[in-house]
Amino acid sequence: MLRRSYDWTMRLAAHRRALPILGLIAFIESSFFPIPPDAMLVPMVLAKPKRAWLIATVCTLGSVAGGVVGYLIGYYLFDVIAQPVIDLYNYEDIFDQVREDFSEHGALIVSFFGLTIFPYKIITITSGFIELDLATFILASILSRGVRFFLVAGLLFYAGDSIRRLIERRLGILTTILFGIVILGLLAVRYIF
Repeated sequence: MLRRSYDWTMRLAAHRRALPILGLIAFIESSFFPIPPDAMLVPMVLAKPKRAWLIATVCTLGSVAGGVVGYLIGYYLFDVIAQPVIDLYNYEDIFDQVREDFSEHGALIVSFFGLTIFPYKIITITSGFIELDLATFILASILSRGVRFFLVAGLLFYAGDSIRRLIERRLGILTTILFGIVILGLLAVRYIF
């Protein structure tokens, strides 16, 4: 089943409409969607490595634009939209801690967490809620999301064939390791912050 899912994802990544779909996923992930755009970015670059920089650009722009929507949700619609999203994903404790930290280090927080697996929607909504300067938010988002997506695209561009062969030979163990890393990262975020 894992192999069929991988093959399906690779075919989808090579589809002629994959780029706008990636932009849409990056956009909605920044305000409410739970799946990060990396899930599509990686197979797209592996499927079409010559388009790596375009793919990273679309992912970055979609993420930053979606981040602005998340910011506006936090700024204007926190009680109506943002609070139910936070409740849905059970992020209340994380949100409270992030809100406190934002009052001191808003731009650094956006820059740092935009690079990580931490749910970016929490950062975007919190930025709006605490009224972080919008220009500062956008610049920090462009920097962090751009570095993240261009770094992934660059690594795959330069080592894509060997990475793809490794993935195809060791798909099961790599999937297990990836899930382990994600779980450990989420636990670290929950208990450190």
